[in-house]
Amino acid sequence: MPVPAAVADEDLARRAAAGDESAFEDLVSRYESRAYRLAARLLGREEDAPDVLQEAFLGVYRHLPAFRGDARFSTWLFRIVTNAALMHRRARRRRPAESLDALLPRFDADGRHAAEPAELEAAAHVEERLDRAALADRARAGLSDLPEMYRVAFVLRDLEEMPSAEVAELLGVGADVVRQRVHRARLMLRGYLGRLAGGAR
Repeated sequence: MPVPAAVADEDLARRAAAGDESAFEDLVSRYESRAYRLAARLLGREEDAPDVLQEAFLGVYRHLPAFRGDARFSTWLFRIVTNAALMHRRARRRRPAESLDALLPRFDADGRHAAEPAELEAAAHVEERLDRAALADRARAGLSDLPEMYRVAFVLRDLEEMPSAEVAELLGVGADVVRQRVHRARLMLRGYLGRLAGGAR
């Protein structure tokens, strides 16, 4: 029977590190669903998520004695899941991702948006021009092609809805860096989807 949610993760982690198997099972039960979703989003394909999840929880189990509580248990766990997903993704040696940098907004010398009105209109009405299911599929494809540093920050902050401070702690960067990466990811995805919408007829 799972322990009450009132029992802190850190207490369960200490008990699990001391050999309490049920405490570890309770931690897995608390975080399995969210960790799976995070892995699937970082991988860009759900079929590899179970392998990554198993690898990540094995890593958690092995390293529990090293968990000192300097960070929240959830942050520590999600760092392990993130690293496992990124290592798995790199090992797949996928085709080189198309750079989305060219889809960032362009500005003229006066600081005005350099896009043609038709481009701006297309980007503004993506959902009106594309079927929602197709849009979701294409958005996932665009997310998968984002450079890793932007994709990870975007997934953690916007999709997993972690606070910027927690994402910063997880990634070992400043909160301002997280905000910059997420903003850049949003711009690239917006440009990617705007291009799709412009081509959809």
